[in-house]
Amino acid sequence: MSRHRGLGVLTIHGTRLEVWGDPIAHSRSPQLHAAAYEVLGLDWRYGRRRVDERSFASELAALDDTHRGLSLTMPLKAVAFAAAASRDRRAELTGAVNTYLLDPEGPRGFNTDVGGIVRALADDGIGEVARARIVGAGATATSALVALAELGAREVDVVARRPEAVAPLADLGRRLGIAVSTTSFAASVRSDVPLTIATLPGDAPVPDAAADALAGAGGLLLDVVYGHWPTALSAAWERAGGAARSGLGMLLHQALLQIRIFRHGDPDAPLDGETEALTAMRRALEEPASA
Repeated sequence: MSRHRGLGVLTIHGTRLEVWGDPIAHSRSPQLHAAAYEVLGLDWRYGRRRVDERSFASELAALDDTHRGLSLTMPLKAVAFAAAASRDRRAELTGAVNTYLLDPEGPRGFNTDVGGIVRALADDGIGEVARARIVGAGATATSALVALAELGAREVDVVARRPEAVAPLADLGRRLGIAVSTTSFAASVRSDVPLTIATLPGDAPVPDAAADALAGAGGLLLDVVYGHWPTALSAAWERAGGAARSGLGMLLHQALLQIRIFRHGDPDAPLDGETEALTAMRRALEEPASA
């Protein structure tokens, strides 16, 4: 087997796929992918593997040519970006890769989180937005900012515990034509926005007063978390009588885009039978999580 950048060179003709991350036991991706593969008539197998940043390179190099692609979740998106032989535009903008197509020339990296956010918001009738708020300034916030740019946003307020953490988002905002402002969780008065995207870990503590201030001026909440629900923010939205969505919609749509990549090498190329596959994937999300 030849080598590329020290990693195993694989084949796009394989039938094995996996989701990697740490932790990984909570992942709903195997259910989603299996449901779609059955409807699409794809003889593929999709599993999960616990992989951290230290073991990523060795695990990747050990794969054989039965493997077709990988889904990559936290904390692997940055190391997957660095190891990719090529990257799509969304990956280049965010510095994050969550999908590998294992090409003979080396792993091709994609970011389907951005498209997952855009398509999840479309389910709620949001196809454009001028102003929005992001809560949190971690890795997922970059995908949220790029998604907002694709929806036409020009002003985005980022709520963060450490203002210095927002600097990379402000730099990215300038590249995207978005004015990024920074506020703290302690702010008691908030400007009204029609949309808030929360990117905090599910168990992140948020004081009730701060959460209630965000909910009172936050419009629709898309909280990217799905393993811990309700979150402190979704509970505040419920108290305020607002609408809150978990990250399951984002997960659903980013998985569909991954399947397009695994099938065609292109997240913009629709699948034959895609509507039926998406329906099956939605049903899979209604079932209990499998171990």
